[in-house]
Amino acid sequence: MKKKIRVVFGVVVGFVILAQLIRPERGNPPTDPAMSIRANKAVPKEILAILERSCFDCHSNETRWPWYSAVTPMNFLIAGDVTRARKRLNFSEWGKHKPIKAQGLLQMIDDQVSLGEMPLPQYLALHPLARLTESDIAALSEWALNEQERLLRPSEIERKDH
Repeated sequence: MKKKIRVVFGVVVGFVILAQLIRPERGNPPTDPAMSIRANKAVPKEILAILERSCFDCHSNETRWPWYSAVTPMNFLIAGDVTRARKRLNFSEWGKHKPIKAQGLLQMIDDQVSLGEMPLPQYLALHPLARLTESDIAALSEWALNEQERLLRPSEIERKDH
């Protein structure tokens, strides 16, 4: 019986060690600063600070990869979360969106933070400073709604053309 336990233990340890050799992509793609939400003059500094603190690790090309993101199986979980998050919303590519797409993203931001669905609980467990306060949520919601309205208004150039 002890021999079986040792064999099973050895197999498990061997598997864990070998699993460390398989690594998902954990990088930050190059970013054009002109496309980042930072380049958008309509984003107040206070809003940008909230986004950087609570959203950028997953929703930008500026992910800070903590030490445990290099350890299997955490590396697969974290890399998968970041990949999915960047596909849904990437603040490093904010300037690439047409106004109608930006409006949809702003509505999603408002919905997700207002319902307490973002940041994800598993992220907050390891990053408690990313937790959104009631005032953070109110500020993000107000900004998202105001920005949606601003995007709906015709620009000065369009008004002069008519």
